Amino acid sequence: MADTKVPPPATAVRREPAEPADRPRPRRQPRATAGSARMAALLVSPTLLVLTVVVLYPTLMALHESLYGPKGLDPETGFIRATEPFVGLRNYADIFGEAGERFWNAFWNTTFFTVVTVALETLIGVAMALIMHKAFRGRGLVRAGILVPWAVPTAISGLLWRWIFNSDGIANALIGHQVLWTTEGFHAKVAVIVAEVWKTAPFIGLLVLAGLQVIPKEVYEAARMDGAGPPRQFWHITLPLVKPALLVAMLFRCMDALRMFDLPYILVGAQKHSVETLSMLAQNEASNVRFGPASAYSVLLFLYVFLVALAFVRLLGADLIGDVGAGGRRRKGSRIPALRRRSEVTA
Repeated sequence: MADTKVPPPATAVRREPAEPADRPRPRRQPRATAGSARMAALLVSPTLLVLTVVVLYPTLMALHESLYGPKGLDPETGFIRATEPFVGLRNYADIFGEAGERFWNAFWNTTFFTVVTVALETLIGVAMALIMHKAFRGRGLVRAGILVPWAVPTAISGLLWRWIFNSDGIANALIGHQVLWTTEGFHAKVAVIVAEVWKTAPFIGLLVLAGLQVIPKEVYEAARMDGAGPPRQFWHITLPLVKPALLVAMLFRCMDALRMFDLPYILVGAQKHSVETLSMLAQNEASNVRFGPASAYSVLLFLYVFLVALAFVRLLGADLIGDVGAGGRRRKGSRIPALRRRSEVTA
């Protein structure tokens, strides 16, 4: 009897459930190799070295110096001290105690100048960018003329505006009244604001102009086909698309305005209650050989600028880098104007 081969029992094949077709597959991120990490560290090291030399080291030295008092007569021995005595946090206590009125006045002056000048510079700078972006005869001459105030050194600008705001200057001749612009009072603040806005508004205009030049023309053509006028084009196309560049310009201007020193110092003068800023207060202490209190004022100013910049980036950080999130996908909740989507489809 011939041997019959019995076929092996069929094994059950386990089938994985099919994934839905519309389910996006996670994109694998490429892992950085050791060589690319070393190359990245090598490329970043010069920048970190410069930041350490010009930012970190002076900040630490100012913090260290703020813990020491000025040289003077030692009440215990009756002799003049050869070194600065260690006083701990007494300089900071004096700032918020005995010198509190002067400190808060400088603090509010600094904040007032920052808020008013940055707001006016933003409005005027956007208007300048829109004018420079238009195609007309003599556009190059207009661009050069608008950027001239920004190229003028601040010290020269202060001297020019001091001549304009003189008692018999052009400003009084135009308004027909005798105003002492460079003395104490609110008019001194107005003089500083006018001079600062005149000088730095072209900076914001230049950055906004760079943002305007990368907007596709098809977007505006689609808007005109849909019947959108210039106001709607500005609010729904121009302003949203230039917002990252505009916010970066505002951030730079806020940090610069918080450190305002040379313009009010030259235009109005030192130790003027109406225009004294935190930088002017620190310089006044240092000129009187009170390096400990001057360093304390500098540390407080550094913290103020740092907190403002940190809050600016934390609150508007997504807009500073645009609406595109990780992986090249648009963030949830962000929207592209309908006119831009339509122009992309028609293109």
